[in-house]
Amino acid sequence: MTDNTRAMLPVDLGNGPFAVTTRGLAKRFGSVRALNGLDLQVPEGAAYVLVGPNGAGKSTLIRTLMGLVRYQAGTVDVQGCDPAGGGAEVRAGIGYVPEGHRFGYAWMTVGRCLEHQAVYHPSWDKRYARELSTRYGIDPARKCHTLSKGESRRVQLVAALAHRPPILLLDEPTDGLDHVVRDETLSILSEHLADSPTTVLISTHRVYEVEPLVDHVGVLSEGRLLGQLPRDELHGRLLRYWADVPEGWSGPGDPGGRVVRRSGAARAIEWTVWGDRDTVTRGLSEAGAAVREVAPLSVDEAAVALLSAREAS
Repeated sequence: MTDNTRAMLPVDLGNGPFAVTTRGLAKRFGSVRALNGLDLQVPEGAAYVLVGPNGAGKSTLIRTLMGLVRYQAGTVDVQGCDPAGGGAEVRAGIGYVPEGHRFGYAWMTVGRCLEHQAVYHPSWDKRYARELSTRYGIDPARKCHTLSKGESRRVQLVAALAHRPPILLLDEPTDGLDHVVRDETLSILSEHLADSPTTVLISTHRVYEVEPLVDHVGVLSEGRLLGQLPRDELHGRLLRYWADVPEGWSGPGDPGGRVVRRSGAARAIEWTVWGDRDTVTRGLSEAGAAVREVAPLSVDEAAVALLSAREAS
């Protein structure tokens, strides 16, 4: 069964160009399918947010793109390279924030750790690294093992951004940060994307935090995409409809779109539907519903609706 047969929204973004693609990507851990025929497409220059519950395969996917996890079937292309055979080359062009917060060189000072990172990235911008460290209030004399979760995350963000890589892979980048530092991080990322040609793939549970940055959305469940599309298309076609209905109303035979979520009381409905607004409104009206309001969903709301529908199917 292909992704297209199980997807709730479109998953094909066309012909690209893409900075990252996978085709039929599969990875098992024992009997668990972490990635199950995954077709990912991240357009060049996009800010792409990947949404999904715990266990959906988000971190496994990102680690596979880094060449840190070996996949078992399918293909992976990261800027023309397969990380399975050229992991070092791929990682040199990526700014990576992992899901965890521990450093491999915990005994180092923060300053020495950043110097160590710079060795692997010829494009390392020392001035930019100092600027970011200052904005984050990072003390270069601190030992890495003494850092809190939030302090470690700040150092990881500096290391990811300072060499101005063509690709950023950010796995829960705001995890561990307080509200003030989260806001500063979003400002830094916004400025970085404006100043440096970058493709960014963000995996996060806190979609509402990064929503202003993103222009493409992927919703992942059980290693498969439920949808992959531009944010503007998501806002324009996945809509919530409120309508009054007569007693005993059974709904339209054809609502003019795909009903993703149904809720409401006996005489009123609240439906989330993928489709053309005018067509869906007409289908509901012709079936006897009086549509009161139609509104787009935020990316966060859309993800919750899609994942809820997937669990109920």
